[in-house]
Amino acid sequence: MVGGMPLGIEDYAIVGDLHTVALIGRNGSVDWFCLPRYDSEACFANLLGDEHGSRWLLGPVGEPGTDYRAERAYVPGTMVLQTTYRTETGEVRVTDVMPTGDRRADLVRRVEGIRGTVLMDHQWVVRFDYGKVRPWVRRLRRHFETGPEEVIVATAGPDKLILAGPRLPRAHGGRHEDRFEVHEGDMLDYSMTWVPSYRDVPAPIDIDRRVADTLTEQRAWAEHVAYEGPHRDEVIRSLVTLRALTHEDTGGIVAAATTSLPEEFGGERNWDYRFSWLRDAALTVETMVGTNRAELARPWRNWLLRAIAGDAEDMQIMYTVDGSRQLPERILEHLDGYAGSRPVRIGNGAVEQRQTDVVGEVLNALSVARHAGLKETKESWSMQRALVANLARTWQQADNGIWEIRGPQRHFTHSRVMVWVAFDRMVDGVESFGLDGPVEEWRELRDKVRDEVLSQGFDSERNTFTQHYDTTEVDASLLVLPLVGFVAGDDPRMLGTIAAIEADLLRDGMLVRYRTASGIDGLAGDEHTFIACTFWLVSAYTMAGRLDDARDLMARTTALCNDVGLLSEEYDVAGSRMAGNFPQAYSHLTLVQAARLLAAAAPQMAAS
Repeated sequence: MVGGMPLGIEDYAIVGDLHTVALIGRNGSVDWFCLPRYDSEACFANLLGDEHGSRWLLGPVGEPGTDYRAERAYVPGTMVLQTTYRTETGEVRVTDVMPTGDRRADLVRRVEGIRGTVLMDHQWVVRFDYGKVRPWVRRLRRHFETGPEEVIVATAGPDKLILAGPRLPRAHGGRHEDRFEVHEGDMLDYSMTWVPSYRDVPAPIDIDRRVADTLTEQRAWAEHVAYEGPHRDEVIRSLVTLRALTHEDTGGIVAAATTSLPEEFGGERNWDYRFSWLRDAALTVETMVGTNRAELARPWRNWLLRAIAGDAEDMQIMYTVDGSRQLPERILEHLDGYAGSRPVRIGNGAVEQRQTDVVGEVLNALSVARHAGLKETKESWSMQRALVANLARTWQQADNGIWEIRGPQRHFTHSRVMVWVAFDRMVDGVESFGLDGPVEEWRELRDKVRDEVLSQGFDSERNTFTQHYDTTEVDASLLVLPLVGFVAGDDPRMLGTIAAIEADLLRDGMLVRYRTASGIDGLAGDEHTFIACTFWLVSAYTMAGRLDDARDLMARTTALCNDVGLLSEEYDVAGSRMAGNFPQAYSHLTLVQAARLLAAAAPQMAAS
């Protein structure tokens, strides 16, 4: 936040329109907003230390917790955020919503006076290109069928933003600022709209109708979720969040809404997650399918067909939201970073990496969708055959692994297990669905991979699977082995692996991914505990029969959700704060996975 310490990552919520999301702080400030798409350039970049403080603030004068109290909640089952502010003089409610279904890019902010009088602060500071480009700003008075309307228009390059409302802030030294009182019974509607700069200012939306339609559509979506087990509220919010990270037109699914929120505060482990990783997207699809959302696999499968295109050897581990391949990593020198954490990166150099496990995750997700009723097409099965044919030729190569290690490539055990998954799911496609393919070859390769993992990826002295073939270190990704069916959850080798992971990777009751002190990742510094890995441990406990441990860890980890049910990538236990990009799809999908396993293992808990 400009002018002081930044808000905690946990102090943010999101609203979205299935094309992008806005991060809104507890203080009413939109501090991160990329338009018109998740991976577009940001027009508000205050989150990452923009010296201009580019943001849209609409909240009480003062600081949260000192001058006012803020209570936030989503309208159940939706992405519509309501924040109630209480001051010594009164109470107001701000409702934030991005209407869905009309392919417009609007953010609506409704201010309602509930009690007394509240002095509101209104700041609108636009800087395009991640806070770098100052726009041409002008006030216009336009006439529509609904009557005349005054708007502020900010234009630069390809972008145009239009701010509309009953009392618009005035320009002061390149900023638009205002203070106004809201009295009991007042209702003021503000809206901001993005359009390409060559287009005219569009007609205003019917806010009442569009908000009502959005609430109806989003509630209906949530009501179709088939889950009634423990932690249902967290599961529903996680699924709604995963949907918010899914682009409705292309089917692309982003890993997170932000870039460069630090894994270590003040360190260099800052990455851009606003892209569609095949792994994260596949696991998101698998999660959605498992909660009665099989139809959501089809648009992603179509996206996958377009992204991979004609040559499986050219498959990347990630793409942009529309399936484009170019996302070079570069550093934005003009941004100071969140809490001084530099560098700020856009793009992601990991796109050039070899991550063998990705094919296994993709084929597993498509197998889950197949079993849920999604029919294969000639093109979709042909794509899967091409992927596994290329894997058959290349699976023995070392890779960078699931954690995108920037050190030397290794033979990572998790990667090898996911190679086994790839061949296994293709065998199942033939055996269970009558699909065509060289099933004997796939069976032979499946068995060969399994034998190799058991002989080279297992430390018999310690009775644990290992991070890679040339180490005795363990890795939290090994907890996935029973989840994908490689070993039983109560297999002695898996029980030994859980014990080794507990001994080496637990920090204050949560897991780190691996020991950074081993030097495996080629980066300086450390990182905080990884939320998804901790949910994997919940799942591993469940499959090992340690239900009491699973329930306890599940309760403690879901308690890390912020006040509106969102999770970041990591958690700083010592500092009691979130770390890493936010909200993180991996954290939310593993929450759902763990809850479903607990519900299945302990049906008596379903009513609790």
